[in-house]
Amino acid sequence: MDEFRARVLIVDDEENQRRGLTSLVGAWGYEVRQAQHGEEALQVLDNWPAELMVTDMMMPVLDGPGLLAKLREQPSPPQSIVVTAFGSLDVALKTIHDLGAFWFLEKPIDPQALKLLLQRALSARRLSDDKRLLERQLSYGGRLGGLVGQTPVMQELYGLIQQVAPKKASVLISGESGTGKEVVARAIHSLSPRAQGPFVALNCAALPESLIESELFGHEKGSFTGALERRAGCFELAHRGTLLLDEIGEMPVSTQAKLLRVLEDGRVRRLGAKSELDVDVRIVAATNRRLEDAIQKGVFREDLYYRLNVFRLELAPLRQRLDDLPLLCEHLIHQMNEKHGVKISGLDEAATLTLRRMAWAGNIRELRNVLERAAILAGEGLIRPAHLPTGTGSVAPAAVSNDPESITVRVGTTVDEAEKALIVKTLDHAKQNKTRAAEILGISLKTLHNKLKLYGGDDA
Repeated sequence: MDEFRARVLIVDDEENQRRGLTSLVGAWGYEVRQAQHGEEALQVLDNWPAELMVTDMMMPVLDGPGLLAKLREQPSPPQSIVVTAFGSLDVALKTIHDLGAFWFLEKPIDPQALKLLLQRALSARRLSDDKRLLERQLSYGGRLGGLVGQTPVMQELYGLIQQVAPKKASVLISGESGTGKEVVARAIHSLSPRAQGPFVALNCAALPESLIESELFGHEKGSFTGALERRAGCFELAHRGTLLLDEIGEMPVSTQAKLLRVLEDGRVRRLGAKSELDVDVRIVAATNRRLEDAIQKGVFREDLYYRLNVFRLELAPLRQRLDDLPLLCEHLIHQMNEKHGVKISGLDEAATLTLRRMAWAGNIRELRNVLERAAILAGEGLIRPAHLPTGTGSVAPAAVSNDPESITVRVGTTVDEAEKALIVKTLDHAKQNKTRAAEILGISLKTLHNKLKLYGGDDA
């Protein structure tokens, strides 16, 4: 049982049955209360919201189906197990189908069956609570699971995650290192019907070629030197859940062929095994490389690429969503306060400006490291530029020049900043004529509009 004692309401008009169930369920570590009929159960639930309920079908005042019908109108009703006498099984099944009960038990009740049903119902309840929390975070704006940001590019990402999470399709997440690919994969898993199952992550770049197949598919005892016992692979461990193959572009070509076969057949064979095992796994792959380039070089299989790239999510680097910095910093500082026992209230204006001027080659991972160091140094109050690593503020504004016909790009300027400066200067030269500016820049008018939108300019 979890540290948090789940609440169970027992509803039955037979006193001996009610008291017996209350004693039994309480002995399993649950917090238990009881009610004689449906109306009393509703009164108890008003002041004592239970996660689970075990209710009889036939009761005076308000019977089991009537109770479930009223609870169905509530935003967060308990998961309910219906107890039915012999001969009323059809009624119990109809109640489950029409009124959303979790399952049923026939009298006399088998204690082990009840115990197992309570455990499963509690898992289903907490899964439902987790989904509601994620949806509530999204409705508030700026957060979805471990993802933080409210810029248009993040809002679009949240919408795509919500669309693909309930499906069975494979997902390919691409983005620079540190952009949060695993966080996205976990959000997909949490919002999917597989959320009760395991989430297993394998970093394909962190393992030598000689071990990656064993990690993926498992091995039998004695199948190779050092295989001292049977070991389940990631596919077995992720059965009925989600498997994240991180840095999939680093997987050896020989292993890619075996991976493709598992994805096509849904069967896996441990190294050294004579038989195959059925596995039910949803694949999410992630990469910081352009797999299209890897295909051209012959180091990534094209057929595997198409198998993985059913639904593509591309994560924007931090430098393209700097307006998310305040929300990200608030989120990360809260984590640092809890982790290190410090009392940081935020960043002062100068520190915020300094962070906005950084290139963020390491993206959110780099931001986290910078803020963690600063939080430890500051201890309490505001983080100031002095708390930031040496050289943090050395990134100059993108481009400055007094000559209206040229720009000067300083060392340390990001490509995006330099491009933005070039576009702004060219528009000034063309007297804001976008068609003429696009011709000078050698790009289409549509591309110019898209870049202006990306950099927060007027794209009207």
